[in-house]
Amino acid sequence: MLDDIPTFTIDELKAMVDEAHRQRHPVAVHAMALNGVHNAVQAGVDSVEHGDYIAPEDLQAMKQKGIWYVPTLYVGEYVAQGRAAEGAKVWVDMININQETFRRAMQAGVKIAFGTDIGGFDWKIDPAIQFETMVNDGMPAAQAIRAATSDAAQLLRMSDEIGTVEQGKKADIVAVPGNPLQDVKLLQQVNFVVKDGTVYRRP
Repeated sequence: MLDDIPTFTIDELKAMVDEAHRQRHPVAVHAMALNGVHNAVQAGVDSVEHGDYIAPEDLQAMKQKGIWYVPTLYVGEYVAQGRAAEGAKVWVDMININQETFRRAMQAGVKIAFGTDIGGFDWKIDPAIQFETMVNDGMPAAQAIRAATSDAAQLLRMSDEIGTVEQGKKADIVAVPGNPLQDVKLLQQVNFVVKDGTVYRRP
């Protein structure tokens, strides 16, 4: 378990969520540990970003309320490497806690969307490495791909524009040298991108 002192009280969060929803805006919350996540879930946010530790009862509440979980597993591993070298062992412990939370979320049937916290790791690293991390932590490759496509589009309320290959949607497609369902690491080897119907090839 990861304990914390939340930045906002439950009353403050409820006021923010109520006002955002009144203006028809979704609410994503940056929450990593026990109390911050709990307060956000009780306040009725639309998605929890990071969620390194989520209590079992909060996972059940997320499932019931349709709250999305956007884990960022790889950045946790990346940051832990540097922090551990500085003597902060808790970051290594957080890797295991985050992996366990991720597996419990899948078992609980919580909606999961692909997230990277890009900028939290070296810009030279392909964000698609998150697919590999998710699969290594127990998610089937097909589900991981959906988390970044159709599921992510649903979370962003853009399912009518993106997320699946259908007539009338934006033709945003990547090509890789093989079947990513058999080797999800292939998603880090994009040969070309089709963006709005135009092909962009790697130099």
